[in-house]
Amino acid sequence: MKVWHTLIPNALAMLAVLGFATVHAQTVKATADASRRTSLAAERTWLAWWRTGIGATAVALAVGRILPDVSSGAHWSLRLLGIGYGILAVAVLLIGAARQNRMAAALRRGDYDEISSATVIWLTVAAVLLGLVTLAVVAF
Repeated sequence: MKVWHTLIPNALAMLAVLGFATVHAQTVKATADASRRTSLAAERTWLAWWRTGIGATAVALAVGRILPDVSSGAHWSLRLLGIGYGILAVAVLLIGAARQNRMAAALRRGDYDEISSATVIWLTVAAVLLGLVTLAVVAF
């Protein structure tokens, strides 16, 4: 029994000398680096939602407020279009914030939260409709 007491610490010391302990440390560091990279990628995605929302807000102001003052013709259609872009901007900002919260919670759990198909479809339909209305306003 006394032999095992001295043998195990000596074997662990030998493994450390041979470099096996550094392999474990490198694995832990690689896992931490991957977690950090994933967290930063989620943050960049959140910032992309913000950029999109701010861009839609700028379009809403330009189309709904500035363009009617400098153009001739029906102003109500431009104002309505500006309101549509404003609604899209608010939706993008709110969805981006909710998405960021769900993604952060998933990362803390070591999981992934996929964006729902319904959200993708809803935003796509809204953007396509606004694009079509914009084309109609420009053409007529």
